[in-house]
Amino acid sequence: MTYEEAAAAIQKGKYRHYKGNEYEVLEIARHSETLEPMVVYRALYGEHGVWVRPAEMWDEIIEKDGRTFRRFEKCE
Repeated sequence: MTYEEAAAAIQKGKYRHYKGNEYEVLEIARHSETLEPMVVYRALYGEHGVWVRPAEMWDEIIEKDGRTFRRFEKCE
């Protein structure tokens, strides 16, 4: 996934992780060495930590218990 593809596919806003917690996407950034697109996001629970995850992983499809779904779903 290129930076441009990540920026188009992953919009800022609130998302729900498949395990149930909610997060806010703050920005799409680039890794300083590889230029890999990264999602900068904040937990909307607990200490509200800020995290970074590869955009490709953010947008991936998970299979669990015979079901498939996105790792993160945008909240309406």
